[in-house]
Parts: sequence; structure tokens; C-alpha cells
Amino acid sequence: MNTVLQQNRATVEIKQSKFIAYLVPIAAFGGLQEKLRAEHPKSRHVVYALRSLNTLDQIVENSSDDGEPKGSSAVPALNVLRGEEMINVAVLIVRYFGGTKLGIGGLVKAYTEATKKVISESYIIKYEKLHTRSFVSAYAAVQQIEYLLAQAGIAEAQKQFATAVSWQISAPQERIDAFVMSAGRLIRCSA
Repeated sequence: MNTVLQQNRATVEIKQSKFIAYLVPIAAFGGLQEKLRAEHPKSRHVVYALRSLNTLDQIVENSSDDGEPKGSSAVPALNVLRGEEMINVAVLIVRYFGGTKLGIGGLVKAYTEATKKVISESYIIKYEKLHTRSFVSAYAAVQQIEYLLAQAGIAEAQKQFATAVSWQISAPQERIDAFVMSAGRLIRCSA
């Protein structure tokens, strides 16, 4: 599966109709449709399709044709997300009507093309499920632990200083396991 970490944008023009596609991480989706409507007050539609994983690692899909003929816009965009194995992303497509009706087939082609273009112009990364691990260490071991975290490819680390140092890291499980093995007695795992 693949995903993105930042918003990307691409534009397709077909028979004077303009389709502006935004590919965003799922965390940026909430409220974005309304924001795009406000930014593009003369647009006719803001169609969306999304795919995400729920807490049980099941794929959840949702879409809206936003007034376009049923099945002519959001479903084609969703099908592209499926075909590209995208997860935890949403695509929103702003449409400006150009004066020529495209018909159902033309709309399917346009929304498909806009989605493909924004994906092709985006920095796509392999999706890896992140796990969280907490542990405690002595102050004297902080530099050594930071080195071992970097060696394991773990960049997401938070620490709190009290009588000891409390850490919380997030990474794919294989990286966490590699770190725990290399850290050995420097840490005491609490979860």
C-alpha cells in the first residue's frame, strides 16, 4: 500500500472545463471540502473520494459526487485510488464548468485523468503501520539511545525528564524490535 505525507495539486483541462485535483493525507481531509468551496466560489462541484484504515486495520472508503451525475465522478476517482493501492489519503477535485457538457463518459474520463495526474505528480511513499512503544532510561544513556534510535531508523521519539527519562517512540514494529534488541539493558520497557 502507498500513501502521501503532504498535500499535492494538479490541474486537468477538458473542453474548457477545469478539474483541480488535491491529494491529501487523510488527517488533512476534515473540513477541506468546505475550505475549497470558499477558495473556489465559482466552481460547480467539489467531488471527493477517500480510503483509510480503521483501528481494526480494515479499509474504509467514502466518496461524494457533490451534485455530478451519480457514479460519474467520485467512483472513478476512488477506483484510481484503489488501483494505485493508496491508503490513508483523500482526493478532492474542484470542477469549473467550461460551457460544454461532457456527458457521463466524459466526466468519468475527466475525473479519472485528474486523479491519475495528481498521484503521478505526488511524492508517494510505501505505507507502514506505526506502533508505539514506551520505555524508561537513565539520564546517562540518553545520547546512546538517541544513536541507537537513529541506527534503527526511528525518528519519532519523545522524551520527558523526571527522576529518569521516559520515552515514547513510534515506528513500524520491525524497527522497534530492532531497537529494543540493540538497546538491551539501557532501557526498561513499560508497554
